[in-house]
Amino acid sequence: MNKLLVSLILVFILGAPIAHAQLMPTEKLDGIVAVIDNNVILQSELDLQVGMVVAQYANKPEQLPPRNELERQVLERMIMSKLQIARADDTGIKISDAEVDQTLGQIAKQNRMQLDQLRQAIQSQGMSWEQFRDNVRDESLIQKLRQRVIQSQVQVSDTEIDLLLKSGGVKRGQLHLGHIQITLPEGANADQIAAAEAKANEVSAQLRNGMDFAAAAIRYSDAQNALDGGDLGWRGYDELPSAFAEIADKLQPGEVAPPVRGPNGFHIIKLIERREPTSDVVTEYHARHIMIRPTEIVSAAQAEKEIKDLRAEIVAGADFAKVAKANSDDTATANLGGDMGWFVLGGYGDKVAEVLGKLKVGEISQPFLSDAGWHILELLDTRIEDKTEEAERNKARQTIGSRKADEEYASFLRQLRAEAYIEIRLPGAESATGKGS
Repeated sequence: MNKLLVSLILVFILGAPIAHAQLMPTEKLDGIVAVIDNNVILQSELDLQVGMVVAQYANKPEQLPPRNELERQVLERMIMSKLQIARADDTGIKISDAEVDQTLGQIAKQNRMQLDQLRQAIQSQGMSWEQFRDNVRDESLIQKLRQRVIQSQVQVSDTEIDLLLKSGGVKRGQLHLGHIQITLPEGANADQIAAAEAKANEVSAQLRNGMDFAAAAIRYSDAQNALDGGDLGWRGYDELPSAFAEIADKLQPGEVAPPVRGPNGFHIIKLIERREPTSDVVTEYHARHIMIRPTEIVSAAQAEKEIKDLRAEIVAGADFAKVAKANSDDTATANLGGDMGWFVLGGYGDKVAEVLGKLKVGEISQPFLSDAGWHILELLDTRIEDKTEEAERNKARQTIGSRKADEEYASFLRQLRAEAYIEIRLPGAESATGKGS
C-alpha cells in the first residue's frame, strides 16, 4: 500500500474531523472541474480530497498553500490517478472483493483495530464505507498497474550486478530525504527554463529565510509526493537517482542543497537523517522435521495422534531420518530424511521459528500445529554466518531494479498524460486543455 493511501487512512482514523460540508458539498457546487478522456472529476470529489488534506494538516495549517493552489495540486494528483485506473481497466487488471477485504483487514490490524472498529472510525468522519472501499480498490489497482509495467520492462542481469559491485557503486547505509521538484514541460523553451529556474531559486531563498521544507514542498513542488511534504522516506544510496545521492552525501542532517537542474526540471534536496551501514551477520539453524497433514481421510485428531506416536518411536530409539522418509507428508523434505537445510529463524514461518527458538541442539520438540499440519522438529545445529557479501549482491540487484523501475514508471506516466485528452475547468486554471495539458 502506498504512502498516500496510508496517510489518508490515518486522517480518517486519527485526524481531526473533516467538516461535513467539505465531505458532502452542496449540490450547487457539484460541477465538473476536469475532463479526462471519457472520465470527469466533479467539484464534490475534489472538495472531498482537499478536505482530507486539510484535515491531515489540521495542527499545522500554515504549511498549506492558498486554497486555489492546493486545489490545483490535488486535482493534478486526481487526474493522474484517473489515468492510471483507466489504463489498469483497459489492460484487464482487476481487484477482487476478497483482495479488498484482505487489504482492509491489514489496515485495521496496522491500526490495532477490528474491522468493525475501522468501519465505525471511517463513518464517524463522514465518509461512507463504500467510498472508502472504492478508494482502497483504486489504490490497489494503481499498485498492480505499476507492478505490471515494471515487470514487463525492468530486467536486471548478473553482468549489471557485477559491474556495479566492481565499480564500487553499491554504497551501504540509508538516507532520509526531502524533495522539491519544479517541473519543466517536454521540449521546454528558453523562457520556460528561465521561469522554472527563477521559481526554484525563489523557493530556495524562502527556505534559507526559515520557511519549513514540508510547507514549501506542499506549496511549490510539482512532484507526486508534494502533498506528503516532499518526503521521500528512507532509501538506500543506490535506490536514489545518483545526483540526489551525491548531493545528499555532502549535506549534514537538516541541511538543504541549492537547486540543481535535472532531465525533467529543477530539484531541491534536503537531508533529513542518515543511517550508517551495519554488518549482515545472522544466526542460521539446521533442523529436520516430520509433518502429518490432515486431509479428508485423516482428521486433525488422527494427525495429532500419529505425530505423537512417531515422536514416541524416535525418542525410544528409532532413526529420525528413516521415520521421516517413511511417514512425513512434506514432499520437499521427506526423501531427505526430513532435513530442512540451513535457514534463518523465520525462514519456515512464525510457528516453526517460535518452537525452534526454544530448542537446544539435539532436542526434539513436542508436537505442534501450524497452518500446514502437525509437526515435530529436531534442532541439529546452529551457526553464525556473515552474509554481507550476499547482502551486497542482493542490494545491487535491488538498487538497479529500483532505479530502472522508478525511471520506467515515471516515463510511463509522462506518456500516459501526454496521450490523454485533459480539459481543466477549475476556476483559475481553465486554460489547460488538450492532449497532455
